[in-house]
Amino acid sequence: MSLKQKILQDMRAAQKGGDKLKLSVIRLILSDIKYKEIKLRKDAEDQEVLEVLSSAVKKRKESIEQFQKGGRDDLVEKERTELEHIQSYLPPKLSEEKLLQLIDQTVNEVEAEGPKDMGKVMRAIMPKIKGRADGKTVNNLVSSRLTSTQSQD
Repeated sequence: MSLKQKILQDMRAAQKGGDKLKLSVIRLILSDIKYKEIKLRKDAEDQEVLEVLSSAVKKRKESIEQFQKGGRDDLVEKERTELEHIQSYLPPKLSEEKLLQLIDQTVNEVEAEGPKDMGKVMRAIMPKIKGRADGKTVNNLVSSRLTSTQSQD
Protein backbone atom coordinates (compact mmCIF):
# COMPACT_ATOMS: atom_id res chain seq x y z
CA MET A 1 0.00 0.00 0.00
CA SER A 2 1.36 3.39 -0.98
CA LEU A 3 1.69 6.21 1.50
CA LYS A 4 -1.08 8.17 -0.23
CA GLN A 5 -3.42 5.17 -0.01
CA LYS A 6 -2.67 4.84 3.72
CA ILE A 7 -3.51 8.52 4.22
CA LEU A 8 -6.79 8.06 2.31
CA GLN A 9 -7.60 5.00 4.42
CA ASP A 10 -6.92 6.97 7.62
CA MET A 11 -9.17 9.76 6.35
CA ARG A 12 -12.05 7.33 5.96
CA ALA A 13 -11.40 5.97 9.47
CA ALA A 14 -11.32 9.51 10.90
CA GLN A 15 -14.62 10.28 9.16
CA LYS A 16 -16.26 7.18 10.60
CA GLY A 17 -14.74 7.76 14.04
CA GLY A 18 -15.71 11.42 14.16
CA ASP A 19 -12.13 12.62 14.80
CA LYS A 20 -12.56 16.14 13.39
CA LEU A 21 -9.02 17.41 14.02
CA LYS A 22 -7.37 14.38 12.44
CA LEU A 23 -9.78 14.58 9.51
CA SER A 24 -8.95 18.25 9.03
CA VAL A 25 -5.20 17.58 9.07
CA ILE A 26 -5.51 14.69 6.62
CA ARG A 27 -7.62 16.80 4.26
CA LEU A 28 -4.94 19.51 4.32
CA ILE A 29 -2.25 16.93 3.57
CA LEU A 30 -4.29 15.45 0.72
CA SER A 31 -4.85 18.93 -0.68
CA ASP A 32 -1.10 19.58 -0.64
CA ILE A 33 -0.51 16.21 -2.32
CA LYS A 34 -3.07 17.09 -5.00
CA TYR A 35 -1.28 20.40 -5.68
CA LYS A 36 1.98 18.50 -5.98
CA GLU A 37 0.36 16.06 -8.45
CA ILE A 38 -0.96 18.95 -10.54
CA LYS A 39 2.50 20.50 -10.57
CA LEU A 40 4.12 17.17 -11.53
CA ARG A 41 1.30 16.26 -13.95
CA LYS A 42 1.26 12.72 -12.59
CA ASP A 43 0.22 10.79 -9.50
CA ALA A 44 2.50 11.41 -6.56
CA GLU A 45 4.77 8.56 -5.59
CA ASP A 46 5.87 7.90 -2.02
CA GLN A 47 8.95 10.12 -2.43
CA GLU A 48 6.84 13.11 -3.50
CA VAL A 49 4.36 12.45 -0.69
CA LEU A 50 7.27 12.43 1.77
CA GLU A 51 8.36 15.81 0.42
CA VAL A 52 4.86 17.20 1.01
CA LEU A 53 4.78 15.74 4.53
CA SER A 54 8.26 17.10 5.34
CA SER A 55 7.17 20.53 4.16
CA ALA A 56 4.03 20.34 6.31
CA VAL A 57 6.11 19.37 9.35
CA LYS A 58 8.44 22.31 8.76
CA LYS A 59 5.47 24.71 8.49
CA ARG A 60 3.97 23.40 11.73
CA LYS A 61 7.27 23.76 13.60
CA GLU A 62 7.64 27.35 12.38
CA SER A 63 4.04 28.10 13.38
CA ILE A 64 4.60 26.66 16.85
CA GLU A 65 7.65 28.86 17.28
CA GLN A 66 5.75 31.98 16.18
CA PHE A 67 2.71 31.22 18.35
CA GLN A 68 4.95 30.66 21.37
CA LYS A 69 6.53 34.09 20.81
CA GLY A 70 3.05 35.58 20.58
CA GLY A 71 1.85 33.83 23.73
CA ARG A 72 -0.89 31.90 21.93
CA ASP A 73 -0.76 28.63 23.87
CA ASP A 74 -4.12 27.49 22.46
CA LEU A 75 -2.77 27.64 18.90
CA VAL A 76 0.54 26.08 19.96
CA GLU A 77 -1.32 23.04 21.26
CA LYS A 78 -3.40 22.75 18.08
CA GLU A 79 -0.29 22.94 15.89
CA ARG A 80 1.49 20.34 18.05
CA THR A 81 -1.43 17.94 17.66
CA GLU A 82 -1.42 18.48 13.89
CA LEU A 83 2.35 17.95 13.85
CA GLU A 84 1.97 14.60 15.64
CA HIS A 85 -0.62 13.45 13.10
CA ILE A 86 1.61 14.43 10.17
CA GLN A 87 4.74 12.88 11.69
CA SER A 88 2.91 9.57 12.07
CA TYR A 89 3.19 9.17 8.28
CA LEU A 90 6.92 9.87 8.15
CA PRO A 91 9.51 7.11 8.47
CA PRO A 92 11.21 6.73 11.87
CA LYS A 93 13.81 9.38 12.65
CA LEU A 94 17.47 8.48 12.24
CA SER A 95 19.55 8.25 15.39
CA GLU A 96 22.30 10.84 15.67
CA GLU A 97 24.89 8.04 15.36
CA LYS A 98 23.37 6.75 12.10
CA LEU A 99 23.02 10.30 10.81
CA LEU A 100 26.70 11.00 11.51
CA GLN A 101 27.65 7.80 9.67
CA LEU A 102 25.63 8.91 6.65
CA ILE A 103 27.23 12.35 6.78
CA ASP A 104 30.74 10.86 6.92
CA GLN A 105 29.91 8.50 4.05
CA THR A 106 28.52 11.36 1.95
CA VAL A 107 31.49 13.63 2.71
CA ASN A 108 33.78 10.87 1.44
CA GLU A 109 31.60 10.22 -1.64
CA VAL A 110 31.64 13.85 -2.79
CA GLU A 111 35.25 14.27 -1.67
CA ALA A 112 34.44 17.35 0.40
CA GLU A 113 37.47 19.10 1.79
CA GLY A 114 36.02 21.87 3.92
CA PRO A 115 33.17 24.30 4.52
CA LYS A 116 33.31 25.49 0.91
CA ASP A 117 31.90 22.08 -0.13
CA MET A 118 28.84 22.40 2.12
CA GLY A 119 26.45 22.71 -0.85
CA LYS A 120 27.77 19.55 -2.51
CA VAL A 121 27.37 17.53 0.68
CA MET A 122 23.87 18.85 1.42
CA ARG A 123 22.69 18.16 -2.16
CA ALA A 124 23.97 14.60 -1.90
CA ILE A 125 22.70 13.78 1.60
CA MET A 126 19.20 15.30 1.66
CA PRO A 127 17.62 12.75 -0.72
CA LYS A 128 19.07 9.94 1.42
CA ILE A 129 17.45 11.20 4.62
CA LYS A 130 14.22 12.73 3.30
CA GLY A 131 11.71 12.78 6.14
CA ARG A 132 14.00 10.95 8.57
CA ALA A 133 15.95 13.93 9.92
CA ASP A 134 15.45 17.66 10.32
CA GLY A 135 17.25 19.71 7.65
CA LYS A 136 18.48 22.26 10.18
CA THR A 137 20.04 19.51 12.32
CA VAL A 138 21.69 17.93 9.27
CA ASN A 139 23.01 21.32 8.18
CA ASN A 140 24.59 21.94 11.60
CA LEU A 141 26.15 18.45 11.73
CA VAL A 142 27.53 18.71 8.18
CA SER A 143 28.92 22.16 8.94
CA SER A 144 30.71 20.98 12.08
CA ARG A 145 31.99 17.86 10.26
CA LEU A 146 33.40 19.93 7.37
CA THR A 147 34.95 22.44 9.75
CA SER A 148 36.69 19.64 11.66
CA THR A 149 37.80 18.06 8.36
CA GLN A 150 39.45 21.31 7.32
CA SER A 151 41.22 21.74 10.68
CA GLN A 152 42.69 18.21 10.39
CA ASP A 153 44.36 18.98 7.06
